Amino acid sequence: MEEMEANEAQELKEHAEHGQESAMRPVAFTMSLLAVLVAVTTVLGHRSHTEAVLFQNRSTDLWNEYQARHIRAHNTELASDLLATLTVGDKAAAVKLEQKWKDGLAKSLQDQKEAQEQAKEFEGEVELAERRANRFDLAEALLEIGLVITSVTLLTRSRIYWYLGFFFSAGGIASGLSVLFVK
Repeated sequence: MEEMEANEAQELKEHAEHGQESAMRPVAFTMSLLAVLVAVTTVLGHRSHTEAVLFQNRSTDLWNEYQARHIRAHNTELASDLLATLTVGDKAAAVKLEQKWKDGLAKSLQDQKEAQEQAKEFEGEVELAERRANRFDLAEALLEIGLVITSVTLLTRSRIYWYLGFFFSAGGIASGLSVLFVK
């Protein structure tokens, strides 16, 4: 009889443990889902940061082009002014050369203006990519916090941590989705 009661007690204990394991399956599933969301958000954040760097490099290149054109235009203007003040033996050739430089100067000033406009456009793209990256970074942090808090549920067997993990995770998801509305 005692042996029967010991076996029943063991069976009840095993049944209770199995019940606790099955009760924690939704928590484990939530943790798996959060881990995937963290990974996706991390990749998207890294891509946004990379995009910002590439746009910044392109903007810097255009500003360098702008500066080079500005220097070239200044040098052409100085040479043209110098040619206009010198006494030259072949006046027709000097006038022709001066006109060529003035035409080149006008083209250079137009190209300089275009480079400036393009550089400003890329600066806008840099700011947009950085705003997106910041949203993804916040989403990643909140999702990671949600994942860690949710995992505490497995240790404590208290579902309050699971619900708290949902709260942080929802914030992370909202931050990640808000990227769609960043302009």
